[in-house]
Amino acid sequence: MKIKIITISFLSILLVGSIKTQKINWQELDSGLFYAEFDSPLKSKYGDSKITILKINPSIYNFKLISAKETGEPNKTAEEWADSRKLIAVINAGMYQIDYKTNVGYMKNYDFINNRNHNNYNTILAFNKKDTSVPEIQIIDLKCQDWEELKDKYNSYSQGIRMIDCNQRNRWVQQDKRWSTVAIGIDKRGNALFLFTRSPYSVHDFINILLELPIDIYNAMYLEGGPEVSFYLNYGGIEMRKFGSFESGFNENDSNETFWKIPNIIGISKK
Repeated sequence: MKIKIITISFLSILLVGSIKTQKINWQELDSGLFYAEFDSPLKSKYGDSKITILKINPSIYNFKLISAKETGEPNKTAEEWADSRKLIAVINAGMYQIDYKTNVGYMKNYDFINNRNHNNYNTILAFNKKDTSVPEIQIIDLKCQDWEELKDKYNSYSQGIRMIDCNQRNRWVQQDKRWSTVAIGIDKRGNALFLFTRSPYSVHDFINILLELPIDIYNAMYLEGGPEVSFYLNYGGIEMRKFGSFESGFNENDSNETFWKIPNIIGISKK
């Protein structure tokens, strides 16, 4: 097993290396809002092996954390959440517990606490800042930054698994399991990146692809995997409905054809 893991990792490094010679053509949807799809050279057994990225300038767009547990509503699909709140784009806010409402880690939105308990995940997404001493949005790396100094600087927080640390290193150990993935990143200019792939990869390989892309990624946090994965965009006459399917040990196929209902989402609107 150990030899197999090393072999897979080495192969992924060779394949991903070819990304450096390729260029991402950003489609400008509006000022500060860019969309791109990238063909990964590391081909998945399922799907189209594409990486979808939405780049968002946080000085132009609001970020909203919406929780069914806070609003008292039933879970909705990403599209339904977007329609009900007039949001430009929506992704998962994180994994949820067996009650289908509570985030797996710390989650707070203004005065409402979805989950006050911290787990051993090492990143917390923070936005809706309270003062000018901090960026509009950031992924707080709990191994590089002081949580005590930052825990009261924002109104909205969601904790998740660290993918890329503050030194742009892959923090996910290679494994045989694969799944569709949605994640959030921050680039070196402070833009937020919504990151999606339906095609199943190990998270380690997906991170290596992101690190090699010419997107100047600074760090990244895992949000969800499998058929629950959701990415919805509806703006300027362009509508994109993207959802996951494959998950090792749970849904090992590429047949999911619809959004799943989810409790917690991150959405954006123009300021």
